Amino acid sequence: MDYDLIIIGSGPGGYVAAIRASQLKMKVAVVERAEIGGICLNWGCIPTKSLLKSAQVFEYLTHASDYGITVTGEVKPDFTAMISRSRNVAGGMSKGVQFLFKKNNIEHIKGFGRLTGNNKAEAEVEVEVEAPDGTSKKYFSRNVILATGARSKELPNLKQDGKKIIGYREAMSLDKLPGSMVVVGSGAIGSEFANFYQSLGTNVTLVEFLPRIVPIEDEEVSKQLERSFKKIGMKVMTASSVESVDTSKEKCRVTIKTPKGEEIVEADIVLSAVGITTNLEDIGLEKAGVKIDKGKVIVDDYYLTSVPGIYAIGDIVHGPALAHVASAEGIICVEKIAGVDVEPLDYKNIPGCTYTTPEIASCGLTEAAAREAGYDIKVGKFPFTASGKASAAGAKDGFVKLIFDASYGELLGAHMIGANVTEMIAEIVVARKLETTAHEIIKSVHPHPTMSEAIMEAAADAYGEVIHL
Repeated sequence: MDYDLIIIGSGPGGYVAAIRASQLKMKVAVVERAEIGGICLNWGCIPTKSLLKSAQVFEYLTHASDYGITVTGEVKPDFTAMISRSRNVAGGMSKGVQFLFKKNNIEHIKGFGRLTGNNKAEAEVEVEVEAPDGTSKKYFSRNVILATGARSKELPNLKQDGKKIIGYREAMSLDKLPGSMVVVGSGAIGSEFANFYQSLGTNVTLVEFLPRIVPIEDEEVSKQLERSFKKIGMKVMTASSVESVDTSKEKCRVTIKTPKGEEIVEADIVLSAVGITTNLEDIGLEKAGVKIDKGKVIVDDYYLTSVPGIYAIGDIVHGPALAHVASAEGIICVEKIAGVDVEPLDYKNIPGCTYTTPEIASCGLTEAAAREAGYDIKVGKFPFTASGKASAAGAKDGFVKLIFDASYGELLGAHMIGANVTEMIAEIVVARKLETTAHEIIKSVHPHPTMSEAIMEAAADAYGEVIHL
């Protein structure tokens, strides 16, 4: 036996699982063919937030006079420097995970890992790793966790060429700022990139197939973000679809089907942000007998697949494709393997964050979903226009909206849009975990002046006790 645990993939699911397994005294190896930290750390969560911060600083400088500051000379974005900073941030984080691997005696096996199906016994799984030089080596482990993640999804009529029609990876490494861009898809990835490029001066057209942008969010949040986007000059097209893209000339000619008919938009770049596709190809699932359903690996509450000793976590299993979800799944999985008494993950209490300006954060049921579920509800809402901290910060767009069960005061859902709300949503997650009621939130003293006061005020609004409205 070579290892107690081999993990294929080093993203936020894989590397977190590896560290927790090492803490539990397992001998661990991680198979990774690219950068340690996976897509999230190297080409997703971290570098995009770096770019968005650069755009925010640029926005502050262009509105310096609003804060009583005079800036002499022209303020303009250095796009190349922004990209370089983003790559450096990602590189530093990747080195940090490599340090954690050494600290926890985790072996990094560089290459492409796959299951062979040639297991020695029920709990002795064989993994073949193809190294970058083409040579292969086989390893045995008591357990294997598949954490291979996902990649940008391609539509048949929106084939990515990496130059004119691009995915998220190319979007954060362009060599120059495009003059115009069509962003297809308004989920978190699409909205964040649309916001970033529009803030720097690119003329962005955001196209969403569904009736509203950020469609999984509460309807009022969607409307607020659309207003904020239009305020900075972005063109937003909902209930619309990209039918074709002609890349034969210097600019892309994008044919868009709208409720009013077809419209052609010319742009330097088309960014496809229509979702993700799981990385399940050529990792030996069929040989090993691992069952899949609709492009996802079937697992139990503790991430065991249909084959003993083989587990799967993250984007390749059913559930939200979020970094923090993958990390939580990885910890639960290895603790179960180690015999720790663990509870299944509560997928109804997962926070979602979108790092646009204004930010979006949510957890639990939307107002519409709560009504559809048959709840008698109380809804409280507190706008940041009434917040002293938001006024002082010059960030009055947005609100906090809370949904309670009228019978028991249970917090069913929270939906926020505004500055720093991604930092505020954790209070909601903890409150829901502890089954906190509305009156307990109202009677919990929140510091003043803060953005987080809006949570207390929204709860008070639901029960007719709000002070500052």
